Amino acid sequence: MSRYDIVIIGAGIAGASLAAQVAPHARVLLLEGEEQPGYHATGRSAAFWSETYGGPDIQPLSIASAPFLRDPAADMGGESFLGPRGQLFIATRADRHVLDRFAAAFAAAGVTLSETDPVARCPGLRPEWTEGLWDPTCSDIDVARLHAAYLAAARRAGAELVCSAGVTAAGRSGPWRIETRAGVFEGEVLVNAAGAWADPVAQLAGAPAIGITPLRRTMVQLRVDPPVKASLPLVTDARDRFYFKPEAGRLWLSPHDEIPSAPCDAAPDELDVATAIDKLQGAVDWRIEAVERKWAGLRSFARDRKPVYGFDPLVPGLFWCAGQGGFGIQTAPAASMLAASMLLGTPPDPAIAHLDPAAYSARRFRD
Repeated sequence: MSRYDIVIIGAGIAGASLAAQVAPHARVLLLEGEEQPGYHATGRSAAFWSETYGGPDIQPLSIASAPFLRDPAADMGGESFLGPRGQLFIATRADRHVLDRFAAAFAAAGVTLSETDPVARCPGLRPEWTEGLWDPTCSDIDVARLHAAYLAAARRAGAELVCSAGVTAAGRSGPWRIETRAGVFEGEVLVNAAGAWADPVAQLAGAPAIGITPLRRTMVQLRVDPPVKASLPLVTDARDRFYFKPEAGRLWLSPHDEIPSAPCDAAPDELDVATAIDKLQGAVDWRIEAVERKWAGLRSFARDRKPVYGFDPLVPGLFWCAGQGGFGIQTAPAASMLAASMLLGTPPDPAIAHLDPAAYSARRFRD
C-alpha cells in the first residue's frame, strides 16, 4: 500500500496549486475522481481576473495573486497568464445608487473605478444604460495553461496524480486510510480540496459538514450580428443580473445565476439559457444568430462566502482547502501559498505575509 505525507482529494485548481506549493517539502498524492483533472469548476470558468470579483473579503487574495499571474517564474512557463480586457459596470439612471454603493465598498481598499460613457465602451448598448464605471485592470486568464502549469510543477517536485479515484471511504487509526475506486492509499494528512464535494468528503472522513453549498452558474456562447469585437470589455450589470465578454469571435454570456445544486456533473437548464438571452436583448441591440454552445458549472461557497483554509479543529489531520466560489482561479496563487503555510506550519511567503489566515480558517465554523 502506497503511503504519503499529504493526500489531496481533488485536482482542480485548488488541489493542483496547493500540491505545487507543498510537494517540494513532502511526499504528495493528488486524487482526482474524474478521468482528468479540472473537469468540473476549473474547466468551466468564464476565465477572467477582476479585482472586485467576490467582494472586499476576496480582493486581498486577488491582489496578492496578480503579480504571479502577470509575471510567472520561468519554471511556471515564464509567460503571463493574463491578457488585457477591462471591465465595464453598467446601470440605468434609476440604478445609479447601486454603482455608487459598489464603488464606495472598494474605495477603502484603494480600488479606483472611473466614470465612463458605457455606450462608448460597448457600442450597441441600449440608450437607457446611461451610467458606467470602468476598471482597466480586469484581465482574461488562460485557465487551462495555469492549471497545467501547477500540475506540471507538482509532478516535477515529486507529487503523484491518480485519476478516476473517487473516494469511497476515509478513516484513521494512525495514518489516514483512503479507499478509492483506483485503490487504497495512506497519508498522514488528508486535504479536502474536493470543490462541490467538499462537505460529503468531510463526512466520509468523520467530520461534520461546514455548509459548503454548490451553486450552478450557466454560460452560453452566442454568434451575434454585428460580430463581437475582440476589444469589447467584460460588461457587468450593476445589479449582478448578467455579464458578457468576447471569446474567440463569439460572445460568452451568463445570467449570473446561483442555483443551489447537489454535487454533480452540472448541465445548463433551458430556462436559465432563455433567461440569459432575454437579459442580453434588454441590454444591447445586437441580433442573436445562433446559440452555439451552453454549459454550466458549480461554484461552491461557505456560508459567509469566504474560502475555507486550515486544519479542522474537530478531526486531527484533516485540512480544508475549499469554498472558493467563482474566484478560485484568480486567487489560486495567493490562496495556495497561504494554505501551504498553514498546512506545513512554515512562515508565509512575503507575497502573502500581510494576509490574515484566521479570516479564512476552518475554525470559524467550529467555534
